[in-house]
Amino acid sequence: MYTEQELKQAKMILKENNQENILRFLEKIEDNKKEKIVKQILNIDFKQLKKLYDETKTEPEILEKKIEHIGYVDEYKLTEEKKDRYTALGEEVIKNSQYAVVTMAGGQGTRLGHKGPKGTFKIDVKPEAKYLFQILAENLERANKKYNVTLPWYIMTSTENNKETVKFFEEHAYFGYPKESVKFFMQGNLPLLLKNGDLIIDKDYTIKEAADGNGCIYRAMAKSGVLDEIKQNNIKWIFIGSVDNVLLNMVDPILIGLAIEEKHEVASKSVAKANPKERVGVFCKANGVPSVIEYSELPEKMAEQRDEEGELLFGEAHIMCNLFSIEALEKVSKIHLPYHVAFKKSNYMNENGKFIEVGEPNAYKFEAFIFDAFNFFDDISILRGKRENDFAPVKNKEGNDSPDTAKKLYNNYWNQ
Repeated sequence: MYTEQELKQAKMILKENNQENILRFLEKIEDNKKEKIVKQILNIDFKQLKKLYDETKTEPEILEKKIEHIGYVDEYKLTEEKKDRYTALGEEVIKNSQYAVVTMAGGQGTRLGHKGPKGTFKIDVKPEAKYLFQILAENLERANKKYNVTLPWYIMTSTENNKETVKFFEEHAYFGYPKESVKFFMQGNLPLLLKNGDLIIDKDYTIKEAADGNGCIYRAMAKSGVLDEIKQNNIKWIFIGSVDNVLLNMVDPILIGLAIEEKHEVASKSVAKANPKERVGVFCKANGVPSVIEYSELPEKMAEQRDEEGELLFGEAHIMCNLFSIEALEKVSKIHLPYHVAFKKSNYMNENGKFIEVGEPNAYKFEAFIFDAFNFFDDISILRGKRENDFAPVKNKEGNDSPDTAKKLYNNYWNQ
């Protein structure tokens, strides 16, 4: 239970930050419903929140960006000699237990019509249906057997789905993966704000928050102690990937070897854009440093440019398949990446305790993006794979990147 001093302090903070609506709400509700809100208020960084809100009210500063092509290596055009060299370098890291895997799994399966953490979504692959978490566990187990190691597996959840995710793994006996080698840690949250800057009260009498974006994984790893643990265990390279790609190659010795050979601290797998208009972020150099530019920011003329071999100059799609040295992770864990704002629909409880369901976007959500960390390195290694071997995401209920498309790609890959 909160103390009278904490309640007094919370009220003072609300008043100082013009959150009169929350103040009035707090004064109306019963004492047993106040505790969570009081604790939240005492932990919110209102200075940061004000800055983020103020930025939504100003025209974003259009910085001149010099966009250039970024080099990549096509895995399927490598000579046998290079492929063998990269593989040997990568396998040495894996066999010496200097490699760990991180899965970003903080989201819910809402867009798929699934109730629960996205990793608990079941996809109807052959010979039997499997959960997304199960597919990843099996892929790691294959690598463990191949290299005679047990790879540490770190799973980033969110306050929204952590409890359910841990329970799910326990109920399924970790899909046979050694329990002691699986660790969960949570990403941070940021409050949502209404158009007038007010905080939002949710139906469970808490201030409504949302996960702060995949770009906050670096700080979450540091804050949770995961980064220290990785360092103490003498791990040199860390793979970070998403939970929803059923063909994700989390243990790729060629990717590791390429980064080592090119002396880069960061490496990423890409696939070629299907066509110039495909709605994916692509790798480039922006003002001389590695970047991922959103499809909406890339001028049409540039999106259609091709090189002498007919390849798109800006055709390397970022597929959330990233590799970092321990030094790179330590570096970016100390950097505050920029937040991007999205205007979303958010139901809320009004001052009178009535829950309002909205039909139109009404709230600002703030997120950091994982690839913004690339800007802090002079260069990175990019290995182009093949869509049919590396990229089968489950994002939409139907159409592109849906369970149907992912199922076909998965079945084709494993039944070649």
